[in-house]
Amino acid sequence: MKLRHPSQAGMFYAGTDQALRAQIEKCFTHKLGPGKLPEIAERKLQTIIGLVCPHAGYMYSGPVAAHAYHDLAADGNPDTVVLFGPNHTGYGSALSLMKDGVWRTPLGDLEIDSVTANLILKESSVIDVDDSAHAYEHSIEVQLPFLQYLYGSTFKFVPICFLMQDLESCREVGRAVATALSGKNGLVIASSDMTHYEPHDRAEQKDMLATEAIVKMDEELYFSTVETHSISTCGYGPTVAAITASKLLSARKARLLCYKTSGDVTGDYASVVGYASISFAKA
Repeated sequence: MKLRHPSQAGMFYAGTDQALRAQIEKCFTHKLGPGKLPEIAERKLQTIIGLVCPHAGYMYSGPVAAHAYHDLAADGNPDTVVLFGPNHTGYGSALSLMKDGVWRTPLGDLEIDSVTANLILKESSVIDVDDSAHAYEHSIEVQLPFLQYLYGSTFKFVPICFLMQDLESCREVGRAVATALSGKNGLVIASSDMTHYEPHDRAEQKDMLATEAIVKMDEELYFSTVETHSISTCGYGPTVAAITASKLLSARKARLLCYKTSGDVTGDYASVVGYASISFAKA
Protein backbone atom coordinates (compact mmCIF):
# COMPACT_ATOMS: atom_id res chain seq x y z
CA MET A 1 0.00 0.00 0.00
CA LYS A 2 1.40 3.40 -1.01
CA LEU A 3 2.48 5.65 1.85
CA ARG A 4 2.44 9.45 1.85
CA HIS A 5 4.93 10.77 4.35
CA PRO A 6 4.15 14.05 6.11
CA SER A 7 5.54 17.11 4.35
CA GLN A 8 4.78 19.67 7.08
CA ALA A 9 5.70 17.90 10.33
CA GLY A 10 8.15 20.05 12.23
CA MET A 11 7.05 23.16 10.32
CA PHE A 12 3.29 23.80 10.35
CA TYR A 13 2.94 21.58 13.41
CA ALA A 14 5.21 19.72 15.85
CA GLY A 15 7.16 16.79 14.45
CA THR A 16 6.87 14.16 17.19
CA ASP A 17 3.90 12.37 18.74
CA GLN A 18 4.34 13.77 22.23
CA ALA A 19 5.10 17.33 21.14
CA LEU A 20 2.21 17.34 18.67
CA ARG A 21 -0.32 16.14 21.23
CA ALA A 22 0.86 18.84 23.61
CA GLN A 23 0.61 21.44 20.85
CA ILE A 24 -2.92 20.42 19.94
CA GLU A 25 -3.98 20.52 23.60
CA LYS A 26 -2.51 24.01 23.87
CA CYS A 27 -4.68 25.03 20.89
CA PHE A 28 -7.78 23.86 22.76
CA THR A 29 -6.84 25.56 26.03
CA HIS A 30 -5.47 28.73 24.42
CA LYS A 31 -7.17 32.05 25.29
CA LEU A 32 -8.28 32.31 21.65
CA GLY A 33 -9.41 28.68 21.59
CA PRO A 34 -12.36 26.95 23.26
CA GLY A 35 -10.58 27.23 26.61
CA LYS A 36 -10.80 23.54 27.49
CA LEU A 37 -9.99 20.11 26.13
CA PRO A 38 -12.67 18.36 24.05
CA GLU A 39 -14.93 15.66 25.41
CA ILE A 40 -15.53 13.01 22.79
CA ALA A 41 -19.05 11.62 22.49
CA GLU A 42 -18.85 7.87 21.85
CA ARG A 43 -21.51 7.75 19.13
CA LYS A 44 -21.98 8.42 15.45
CA LEU A 45 -22.24 12.04 14.35
CA GLN A 46 -25.60 13.48 15.35
CA THR A 47 -25.96 16.87 13.66
CA ILE A 48 -22.67 18.15 12.22
CA ILE A 49 -22.25 17.49 8.51
CA GLY A 50 -19.50 19.90 7.49
CA LEU A 51 -16.82 22.26 8.75
CA VAL A 52 -14.66 25.08 7.47
CA CYS A 53 -11.27 25.14 9.23
CA PRO A 54 -8.11 27.22 8.78
CA HIS A 55 -4.79 25.64 7.82
CA ALA A 56 -1.93 27.93 8.82
CA GLY A 57 0.77 26.87 11.26
CA TYR A 58 -0.79 25.73 14.52
CA MET A 59 0.80 28.62 16.43
CA TYR A 60 -1.26 31.01 14.29
CA SER A 61 -4.55 29.32 13.38
CA GLY A 62 -4.60 26.30 15.68
CA PRO A 63 -6.77 27.90 18.41
CA VAL A 64 -9.38 28.93 15.82
CA ALA A 65 -9.39 25.46 14.25
CA ALA A 66 -9.76 23.99 17.73
CA HIS A 67 -13.23 25.56 18.02
CA ALA A 68 -14.45 23.44 15.10
CA TYR A 69 -12.88 20.26 16.41
CA HIS A 70 -14.16 20.89 19.95
CA ASP A 71 -17.74 21.04 18.64
CA LEU A 72 -17.14 18.04 16.41
CA ALA A 73 -15.92 15.91 19.32
CA ALA A 74 -19.05 16.68 21.31
CA ASP A 75 -21.24 15.69 18.36
CA GLY A 76 -19.79 12.24 17.77
CA ASN A 77 -17.44 10.18 15.62
CA PRO A 78 -17.33 10.07 11.79
CA ASP A 79 -16.52 6.93 9.82
CA THR A 80 -15.45 8.80 6.68
CA VAL A 81 -14.10 12.34 6.30
CA VAL A 82 -13.83 14.01 2.89
CA LEU A 83 -11.26 16.80 3.05
CA PHE A 84 -11.28 19.64 0.52
CA GLY A 85 -8.14 21.77 0.31
CA PRO A 86 -6.76 24.40 -2.05
CA ASN A 87 -3.67 23.58 -4.08
CA HIS A 88 -0.89 26.01 -3.08
CA THR A 89 1.94 24.18 -4.86
CA GLY A 90 0.68 24.12 -8.46
CA TYR A 91 1.48 20.43 -8.81
CA GLY A 92 -0.99 17.97 -10.28
CA SER A 93 -4.32 18.16 -12.02
CA ALA A 94 -6.90 20.90 -11.63
CA LEU A 95 -9.06 18.83 -9.26
CA SER A 96 -7.06 15.99 -7.78
CA LEU A 97 -8.20 13.06 -5.67
CA MET A 98 -6.00 10.40 -4.10
CA LYS A 99 -8.03 7.20 -4.12
CA ASP A 100 -5.91 4.72 -2.18
CA GLY A 101 -2.99 4.46 0.20
CA VAL A 102 -2.06 5.69 3.66
CA TRP A 103 -1.08 9.13 4.95
CA ARG A 104 1.31 9.29 7.89
CA THR A 105 1.55 11.99 10.55
CA PRO A 106 3.46 11.95 13.85
CA LEU A 107 0.24 10.60 15.42
CA GLY A 108 0.13 7.52 13.18
CA ASP A 109 -1.22 6.31 9.85
CA LEU A 110 -4.62 7.03 8.28
CA GLU A 111 -6.10 4.99 5.44
CA ILE A 112 -7.85 6.50 2.45
CA ASP A 113 -11.44 5.34 2.02
CA SER A 114 -11.10 3.78 -1.43
CA VAL A 115 -14.76 2.80 -1.65
CA THR A 116 -15.95 6.37 -1.09
CA ALA A 117 -13.20 7.76 -3.33
CA ASN A 118 -14.30 5.58 -6.22
CA LEU A 119 -17.93 6.55 -5.71
CA ILE A 120 -16.93 10.23 -5.90
CA LEU A 121 -14.99 9.59 -9.11
CA LYS A 122 -17.98 7.79 -10.60
CA GLU A 123 -20.22 10.79 -9.91
CA SER A 124 -17.89 13.52 -11.21
CA SER A 125 -16.36 14.17 -14.62
CA VAL A 126 -14.04 16.94 -13.41
CA ILE A 127 -11.99 15.11 -10.75
CA ASP A 128 -8.77 13.31 -11.70
CA VAL A 129 -6.79 10.74 -9.75
CA ASP A 130 -3.46 12.47 -9.22
CA ASP A 131 -1.25 11.77 -6.22
CA SER A 132 1.31 14.43 -7.17
CA ALA A 133 -1.03 17.26 -6.18
CA HIS A 134 -0.98 15.97 -2.61
CA ALA A 135 2.73 15.27 -2.17
CA TYR A 136 3.74 18.64 -0.69
CA GLU A 137 0.39 20.34 -0.10
CA HIS A 138 -0.27 21.45 3.48
CA SER A 139 -3.95 22.44 3.44
CA ILE A 140 -5.32 18.92 3.93
CA GLU A 141 -2.41 17.51 5.90
CA VAL A 142 -2.71 19.99 8.77
CA GLN A 143 -6.31 18.93 9.48
CA LEU A 144 -5.38 15.28 10.06
CA PRO A 145 -3.59 15.56 13.43
CA PHE A 146 -6.62 17.28 14.96
CA LEU A 147 -8.83 14.44 13.72
CA GLN A 148 -6.33 11.83 14.93
CA TYR A 149 -6.11 13.49 18.34
CA LEU A 150 -9.87 13.03 18.67
CA TYR A 151 -10.44 9.68 16.97
CA GLY A 152 -7.13 7.90 16.49
CA SER A 153 -7.32 5.73 13.37
CA THR A 154 -11.02 4.81 13.73
CA PHE A 155 -11.99 6.76 10.58
CA LYS A 156 -10.92 6.81 6.94
CA PHE A 157 -10.66 9.84 4.69
CA VAL A 158 -10.63 11.07 1.10
CA PRO A 159 -8.42 14.05 0.11
CA ILE A 160 -9.44 16.31 -2.80
CA CYS A 161 -7.12 19.14 -3.84
CA PHE A 162 -8.47 22.19 -5.72
CA LEU A 163 -6.22 24.02 -8.17
CA MET A 164 -9.25 24.95 -10.26
CA GLN A 165 -11.83 26.81 -8.17
CA ASP A 166 -14.58 28.00 -10.50
CA LEU A 167 -18.11 27.94 -9.12
CA GLU A 168 -19.63 25.20 -11.25
CA SER A 169 -16.72 22.75 -10.97
CA CYS A 170 -16.69 23.12 -7.20
CA ARG A 171 -20.44 22.65 -7.05
CA GLU A 172 -20.04 19.46 -9.08
CA VAL A 173 -17.46 18.17 -6.61
CA GLY A 174 -19.85 18.95 -3.76
CA ARG A 175 -22.70 17.12 -5.45
CA ALA A 176 -20.51 14.08 -6.16
CA VAL A 177 -19.34 13.93 -2.55
CA ALA A 178 -22.89 14.26 -1.23
CA THR A 179 -23.98 11.32 -3.37
CA ALA A 180 -21.01 9.24 -2.23
CA LEU A 181 -21.66 10.01 1.45
CA SER A 182 -25.42 9.51 1.30
CA GLY A 183 -26.50 7.15 4.07
CA LYS A 184 -23.02 7.08 5.60
CA ASN A 185 -21.70 8.46 8.87
CA GLY A 186 -19.66 11.03 6.97
CA LEU A 187 -18.21 14.52 7.35
CA VAL A 188 -16.91 17.12 4.89
CA ILE A 189 -14.21 19.62 5.81
CA ALA A 190 -13.16 22.63 3.74
CA SER A 191 -9.64 23.75 4.62
CA SER A 192 -9.26 27.48 4.05
CA ASP A 193 -7.69 30.61 5.41
CA MET A 194 -9.41 33.95 4.83
CA THR A 195 -7.96 37.33 3.76
CA HIS A 196 -4.17 37.38 3.31
CA TYR A 197 -1.74 40.17 4.18
CA GLU A 198 -3.97 43.16 4.68
CA PRO A 199 -4.39 45.41 7.74
CA HIS A 200 -6.45 43.77 10.49
CA ASP A 201 -9.49 46.05 10.25
CA ARG A 202 -9.78 45.73 6.48
CA ALA A 203 -9.24 41.96 6.61
CA GLU A 204 -11.92 41.58 9.27
CA GLN A 205 -14.38 43.73 7.32
CA LYS A 206 -13.91 41.66 4.16
CA ASP A 207 -13.98 38.35 5.99
CA MET A 208 -17.21 39.18 7.76
CA LEU A 209 -18.85 39.66 4.35
CA ALA A 210 -17.56 36.24 3.30
CA THR A 211 -18.57 34.46 6.50
CA GLU A 212 -22.04 36.00 6.37
CA ALA A 213 -22.53 34.41 2.95
CA ILE A 214 -21.19 31.07 4.19
CA VAL A 215 -23.50 31.11 7.21
CA LYS A 216 -26.42 31.71 4.81
CA MET A 217 -25.23 28.51 3.06
CA ASP A 218 -25.44 30.33 -0.25
CA GLU A 219 -22.44 29.21 -2.29
CA GLU A 220 -23.25 31.50 -5.21
CA LEU A 221 -23.48 34.55 -2.93
CA TYR A 222 -20.26 33.50 -1.22
CA PHE A 223 -18.43 33.09 -4.53
CA SER A 224 -19.65 36.45 -5.85
CA THR A 225 -18.74 38.14 -2.55
CA VAL A 226 -15.17 36.84 -2.81
CA GLU A 227 -14.93 38.10 -6.39
CA THR A 228 -16.68 41.45 -5.88
CA HIS A 229 -14.65 42.45 -2.82
CA SER A 230 -11.35 40.91 -3.98
CA ILE A 231 -11.13 38.73 -0.88
CA SER A 232 -7.82 36.88 -0.96
CA THR A 233 -9.09 33.68 0.64
CA CYS A 234 -7.23 30.63 -0.65
CA GLY A 235 -9.92 27.96 -0.19
CA TYR A 236 -13.02 29.48 -1.74
CA GLY A 237 -13.47 26.47 -4.04
CA PRO A 238 -13.31 23.95 -1.19
CA THR A 239 -15.75 26.13 0.75
CA VAL A 240 -18.20 26.17 -2.18
CA ALA A 241 -17.93 22.37 -2.38
CA ALA A 242 -18.50 22.01 1.36
CA ILE A 243 -21.59 24.25 1.33
CA THR A 244 -23.01 22.36 -1.65
CA ALA A 245 -22.38 18.92 -0.16
CA SER A 246 -23.61 19.88 3.31
CA LYS A 247 -26.93 21.19 2.01
CA LEU A 248 -27.51 18.05 -0.03
CA LEU A 249 -26.71 15.99 3.07
CA SER A 250 -29.49 17.81 4.99
CA ALA A 251 -27.59 20.64 6.66
CA ARG A 252 -30.06 23.37 7.57
CA LYS A 253 -28.00 25.63 9.80
CA ALA A 254 -24.50 27.12 9.67
CA ARG A 255 -22.70 28.82 12.52
CA LEU A 256 -19.56 30.93 12.77
CA LEU A 257 -17.73 29.37 15.70
CA CYS A 258 -14.70 31.67 15.81
CA TYR A 259 -12.98 34.36 13.77
CA LYS A 260 -9.56 35.79 14.53
CA THR A 261 -6.56 37.05 12.59
CA SER A 262 -2.87 36.36 12.94
CA GLY A 263 -2.67 39.82 14.51
CA ASP A 264 -4.72 38.56 17.46
CA VAL A 265 -1.93 36.03 18.04
CA THR A 266 1.20 38.05 17.28
CA GLY A 267 0.06 41.57 18.13
CA ASP A 268 1.09 42.76 14.66
CA TYR A 269 -2.07 44.13 13.07
CA ALA A 270 -0.41 45.81 10.07
CA SER A 271 -0.54 42.78 7.79
CA VAL A 272 -2.59 39.79 8.86
CA VAL A 273 -4.20 36.56 7.69
CA GLY A 274 -7.79 35.83 8.70
CA TYR A 275 -8.94 32.52 10.18
CA ALA A 276 -12.49 31.24 10.64
CA SER A 277 -14.11 28.06 11.95
CA ILE A 278 -17.64 27.39 10.72
CA SER A 279 -19.96 24.42 11.13
CA PHE A 280 -22.82 23.09 8.99
CA ALA A 281 -25.39 21.07 10.88
CA LYS A 282 -28.82 19.48 10.55
CA ALA A 283 -30.21 21.70 13.31
